[in-house]
Amino acid sequence: MGLALDEARRAVGTGDVPVGAVVLDRAGRVVGVGRNEREATGDPTAHAEVLALRAAARHTGEWRLEGCTLVVTLEPCAMCAGALLLSRVTRLVLGAWDPKAGATGSVWDLVRDRRALHEVEVVGGVREAECGALLREFFEARRA
Repeated sequence: MGLALDEARRAVGTGDVPVGAVVLDRAGRVVGVGRNEREATGDPTAHAEVLALRAAARHTGEWRLEGCTLVVTLEPCAMCAGALLLSRVTRLVLGAWDPKAGATGSVWDLVRDRRALHEVEVVGGVREAECGALLREFFEARRA
């Protein structure tokens, strides 16, 4: 989660919401990193999770990321939860829950829906206070 938090902090420099993500392979090696880049690139799909999954697929040469773990500072939205399912990631480790748009256990639970073609193990609340504080500080500064 420390690496994902580092990525989240880098996102602030481009005016993006501070969300960072890291993909680990079965052995725990980093195979992909990402941070929100919607503001930086003008791409509405440039969420940290999607960028980390893309990087992992490039690194491994395979779109199926079975056995991999996605670590992200904020609970994924519906788009990112869908990307998790489609990439066959085995485990999701998340920091802060998202009570407004979370799709892996808060508002929706797409990754554990019985109709989904793949199931993702979800481990939530890892360094939750730190991840949540980073987001609160970002938005408080925007409102000031």
